[in-house]
Amino acid sequence: MDPKILEFDPKAGDPEILAPGLRRVLAPNPSPMTFRGTNTYLVGDREIAVIDPGPDSDVHLEAILAALQPGQSISHIVVTHAHIDHSPLSSKLAQRTGAGIWAFGDASAGRSLVMQDLAARGLAGGGEGVDASFQPDHLVGHGDQIEGDGWVLDAIHTPGHFGNHLAFGWNDICFTGDHVMGWASSLVSPPDGDLTDFMASCDRLQLKDWREFHAGHGAPILSPRTRLQWLIEHRLGREAEILSALETGPSRAYDLACKIYTETPTALMGAATRNVFAHLVDLTGKTLVKPQSTLETEAVFERL
Repeated sequence: MDPKILEFDPKAGDPEILAPGLRRVLAPNPSPMTFRGTNTYLVGDREIAVIDPGPDSDVHLEAILAALQPGQSISHIVVTHAHIDHSPLSSKLAQRTGAGIWAFGDASAGRSLVMQDLAARGLAGGGEGVDASFQPDHLVGHGDQIEGDGWVLDAIHTPGHFGNHLAFGWNDICFTGDHVMGWASSLVSPPDGDLTDFMASCDRLQLKDWREFHAGHGAPILSPRTRLQWLIEHRLGREAEILSALETGPSRAYDLACKIYTETPTALMGAATRNVFAHLVDLTGKTLVKPQSTLETEAVFERL
């Protein structure tokens, strides 16, 4: 990883110009899951699209509004996905500005059939927190365009980190939400996260030669194709580690995580276990492993 990525430490609330017509305002919500905080992006010169307004924070709400320059107004509120560090402020921002909210759907939209079944049987998400009350005003599908005054955002459905996750292309820049970040690999936690979809979404983003990625957390990614390839290889490496560990005998996701994530802090072992379970679900779909009973987080998996 580029050391400059870890040096990323802007002051929360201060708008920073990233390119003509593009600014970033960092939300004041740093944590082990959000790095320095959520990146909120302002696109446009007159009528502004706000991408990922962020957590329910009155301080951040005022910072977004204060970033508007004379003659500017917010016309669109665009949400990559319904995690509590990305979408909750959208409703308050809509009330203050009259702008509509654009997203793929509510928090359950976009789940694969396997994840729908896991959710129906009571499996809840873990890690970052789901904004269960999120409701967009306008539904956006893959390939749709959101048009404003002097700008166009191309919607790219990128499920994997979250079923309703969208990335947005703006010329040769892509706003990747939490699907691709520079400071960490994306959490994939069933039933909201789906590793099979995650890998397919990486392939989808590789179809265009992007100049920069602007992620939901952390610094700009200046070598998008390299970072995407790293993510793919990272996941394939984890897959190989899991399959190798299962060669010694059947095991649960938690036990596999303890064997594989040997340098992970205790506080993050829950997320590590969810990542391993996501791999086990994917490997079950590939008929490389199978649960000895029902597919669930506590199931014992064996190698086929």
